[in-house]
Amino acid sequence: MRDDVDPVAGGPFSEAPASAEAPRVVVIGCGALARELLVLTRGLPGVKVHCVDARLHMRPSLIADAVAKRIVKTRDESGPDVRIFVAYADCGTGGALDEVLEREGVERISGAHCYEFYAGSATYAAMQDEELGTFYLTDFLARQFETLVWVGLGLDRHPELMLDYFGSYRRLVYLAQTDDPDLTAKAEAAAATLGLAFERRMTGYGDLAPTIQIAVRGGA
Repeated sequence: MRDDVDPVAGGPFSEAPASAEAPRVVVIGCGALARELLVLTRGLPGVKVHCVDARLHMRPSLIADAVAKRIVKTRDESGPDVRIFVAYADCGTGGALDEVLEREGVERISGAHCYEFYAGSATYAAMQDEELGTFYLTDFLARQFETLVWVGLGLDRHPELMLDYFGSYRRLVYLAQTDDPDLTAKAEAAAATLGLAFERRMTGYGDLAPTIQIAVRGGA
């Protein structure tokens, strides 16, 4: 990832060399997927990635409006005919994101959460059936647990709120995109901090990889 991109706040970026030519495809994604989106679009000509602030993962009511503004800005910058694909699931917006995308004529990744397209729909549903009180981490969330979850929810200042936020959870499942011992240790430490049982499941990029490949090649 480029050094001038905030890994939490995200922003417009691409690892491709700067070009005066407008992109043919723009992927608008959650900043929590920034690293993965860069890997999956690397080397694809005419593809640019824009990321919305990853901190909205904890404030899903703001996602739809943020994506709508990014769509408008993308069309202003790259022309009205640029093809846009949104790398978000519903992500807790309660259908508000789909209302925006239907109005704008833009498609998104199917599913309820990023956890679902990483794990696969059937596996995610099985995990939920097995234990509804499951808190999930991805590579990004394991890396940013303290910033987004602990500090983001104000638990550093008000630890007494722990039961309010996490009292109904029983386990933490780390859906690992990469085989990184340091991230596994961070995820396990997060589970201990929250007083939850810990599980790690290696998912890789799951359904995200084929979905992005199809989308940027015009098949979405």
